[in-house]
Formats: sequence, C-alpha cells, structure tokens
Amino acid sequence: MASEPTTPPVLGGIHHVAYRCRDAKETVDFYRDVLGMDFMLAIAEDTVPSTGAPDPYMHVFLDCGGGNVLAFFELPNAPEMGRDEATPAWVQHIAFKVESEESLVAAKARAQAAGLEVVGPTHHGVFKSIYFFDPNGHRLELAWQFGTADQMGSLKAVAADMLEEWARTRKAPRHAAWLHEKIAAES
Repeated sequence: MASEPTTPPVLGGIHHVAYRCRDAKETVDFYRDVLGMDFMLAIAEDTVPSTGAPDPYMHVFLDCGGGNVLAFFELPNAPEMGRDEATPAWVQHIAFKVESEESLVAAKARAQAAGLEVVGPTHHGVFKSIYFFDPNGHRLELAWQFGTADQMGSLKAVAADMLEEWARTRKAPRHAAWLHEKIAAES
C-alpha cells in the first residue's frame, strides 16, 4: 500500500516539451536553419514504450538554449494532424527568449528572409515579441524581456488578486493598468 505523499516533488525544470510534426526532417531543418537550434538526437520505435501500442514514430530533440529542449513526434500512421479549431491560432504557442532588441529585430529579418510572415515587434510593457508559424502550423514567439526587477515584482504582487477577480467576473482586471499606460507612452 502506497503511503500518502506529504511533499510535492522537487522539480529541476522542464526536461523537454513535445509537439507533433508533419515531417521530422522538415521540422529539424526549419528549427536549425531559421532559429539556429542544434539537432540533439532522434529516437524511432515501431511500438510506443509507455503503452505498448504498435504505432511507429520518429521523435526528434532540438536544443533551444539554456538547457531547454524542444521535441517533435512524426506519426506516419496517424490521421493528418490538425489544430483545435475552437481555440484561436494566436493562443497556443511556443515562446523563446532572445537576449536583446537587436537580436529580436535580426530574428525577424531572418524569418522574413526564409519566406515567413512575421507579426511584430509587439510591445507588451515588460517585453517585446515577434510571432510566426513553423511548417507544422505551430505559432512561435521570440521575446526580449526588458522589464525591471521592480516592474516584475509589481506584476507578481497583483497576480493573485487579478486571477481572483478574473475568476469572478471574466473581465480584464485593472490591477496593472500602469503596464498599459507604459505601452501607450512608448508606442
């Protein structure tokens, strides 16, 4: 009989995040060529180890910096992949950090040179972002964070109150109105 857990596990970060892709090679080429990610490893099986299901796959892993890994599965026997049509395309996305505004602008130029449509930079008050889609239809964001420790602390201080108000009203709380004023003044 298992004992009742008393403490949560000690997490050391995210090992990897995995998404589906249409074509593993095309996906690796895109992330390597457009975003400069290193192709770390590939795992291929004819049977799913965790379930035993006979379902061949190619699982590829890419280094996205800072000890973070992005992975993809190509599933040749599965129905064609789609997306949740009830969720707007801008909602589900993968956001990567860049070190400076210059890096953000250079990444935009690189993505556009690869034929991608890029939105932004978009000013979010404490960071600026650009957005585009990978060949699988996954929305990607590159973000340069410049918020000060005080600004980030102010946002954290009101986060719980904002969430509580949202849960009651489903209307955007105004606890961080200063952030919207900052964006308007700097745009």
